[in-house]
Amino acid sequence: MSIRSRFDLVIFDWAGTMIDFGCRAPVTALIEAFAAEGVAIDEAAARRDMGKAKSDHVRSLLRVPSIAAAWSARHGTAADDRAVAALLSRLEPLMREQAARASTLIPGARECFDRLRAEGLRVASSTGYTRTMMQGVLARAAEQGYVPEHLVCSGETPVGRPSPLMIYKACAELGVWPLSRVVKVDDAEAGIAEGKAAGAFTVGVASGNLIGLSLAAFQALPASEREYRIATARKALLAAGADLAIASVADLYAALAAAVAQT
Repeated sequence: MSIRSRFDLVIFDWAGTMIDFGCRAPVTALIEAFAAEGVAIDEAAARRDMGKAKSDHVRSLLRVPSIAAAWSARHGTAADDRAVAALLSRLEPLMREQAARASTLIPGARECFDRLRAEGLRVASSTGYTRTMMQGVLARAAEQGYVPEHLVCSGETPVGRPSPLMIYKACAELGVWPLSRVVKVDDAEAGIAEGKAAGAFTVGVASGNLIGLSLAAFQALPASEREYRIATARKALLAAGADLAIASVADLYAALAAAVAQT
């Protein structure tokens, strides 16, 4: 039984899933944006709500007690909507720069895309980046041969992840239904929650946000450490509700084929 007999559409996340191994760009940009406002945040805090729209992500960070206290100490006022606006104005150009710089396709991503298309599946995408942030990413991805049919960006639905509205928007505009014939692929728990809320078959990518290392840093680890970190991230993604959890997007086609064969 072919994958096409079970699924019509695959919706990929971008950073940490198809580009930017380890999802490094948004972390770097968030840390720099907060630092520009005189508030230090660490990588663990920046990653905690990864996958959400960047405005929601910033609000979540400002609700962390230690960060809220640091903001108040630095600015003499509580972290309110003005704080969010100030940070987003810092974040937008940083995200454009960092995202474009980190737009190299993850090894195996192009081959996965080509194989899905050859099988007759449609391929769409969604992201917590705004469309402005995605401009450089889209151009660089196209140069590498990755051009999904559809894109939904942050701010283009009334609510972002973990709501299912970005998936609903893609399916409505592409004319795809039922949602059970859609695959959502994401490296962040917010994206897994989005897929489950939509009723899509949801696949988690372990080598992305939950590990958070660049490709070079990940490959430099001893094999046993790489295996341990992948296994730990897979468990977290399955606990978040993923139907499958794979090490890399390079493994997607084989994993979907095996899942279809078992049905």
